[in-house]
Amino acid sequence: MSAGSSANEPAPLVTAYVALGANLGDAQATVRQAMDALDRLPLSRVARRSSLYRSAPIARDSAGRADGPDYINAVVALDTRLPALDLLDQLQALERAAGRERSSPDAPRTLDLDILLYGDAHINSPRLSVPHPRMAQRAFVLVPLAEIAPELASAAQLAVVADQAIQRLQTGV
Repeated sequence: MSAGSSANEPAPLVTAYVALGANLGDAQATVRQAMDALDRLPLSRVARRSSLYRSAPIARDSAGRADGPDYINAVVALDTRLPALDLLDQLQALERAAGRERSSPDAPRTLDLDILLYGDAHINSPRLSVPHPRMAQRAFVLVPLAEIAPELASAAQLAVVADQAIQRLQTGV
């Protein structure tokens, strides 16, 4: 603790960007419910929500076809006073509550929540890497991120993922 600070002072407010995705069950309802749940996290509130988007799964079968149902994706801007690893713990608890199982990295899932950015922090720990290491490779992250924070997804970044199919489903969720 620095001189003059106390344990009772609130942590600094940080805007974190969280990607949401689901492709099992009623994925649209799950993503909407997760957005609402993020707004109820301790010391946090959702500042902005993207539209919902549909995208094909990344995992492919042996014939090159998408493996599993399409995903529903979104991004939220979350104003939070939670430290990054505490936020990660909260997100993983929401995933577990939604029935998330971690069988493989690209397996279909009931809910996937990823911290894309945590303020301007650069974090590289065994549990968390921020900025998210693959966010610039994925239209299902960059397109909804650009919708709510255009300054964070450049035209050049969007051009790199322009060949990835993504469809806006609903605005103003």
